[in-house]
Amino acid sequence: MDLTAEFYLQTVEEVFIKHSLPKGELMHRGKRVDPAAIRNVALLTVEGENDDISGVGQTKAAQTICVNIPEDMRMHYLQPDVGHYGVFNGSRFRREIAPRIIDFVRQHSRSAIKPPVPRVIKGGRAG
Repeated sequence: MDLTAEFYLQTVEEVFIKHSLPKGELMHRGKRVDPAAIRNVALLTVEGENDDISGVGQTKAAQTICVNIPEDMRMHYLQPDVGHYGVFNGSRFRREIAPRIIDFVRQHSRSAIKPPVPRVIKGGRAG
């Protein structure tokens, strides 16, 4: 993902050095960010066992600070034998992580509850 240097450095400062989000000090457009306000979305966190950039547990911490997401709408997955880039890139991602993401999205997707209704085209076939 392409980021400006300023945005990257600000993210490193706020997230990794100051720990502003879990301390309740992160601001966005003049308003305090409150993870406890997140209630109606499912949360999947994924980490790589050998991640040397974001240590194990850093991503899982989102599960802790989003206190109002129901337990049945949460999942954490620790992928063995991958590092930072292997979490979302490469054969292990495609074979082991992506299917878990797809299953999680399907399980928690509102569209998964009701299948789409096929359109009927006048004088044609359903599409």
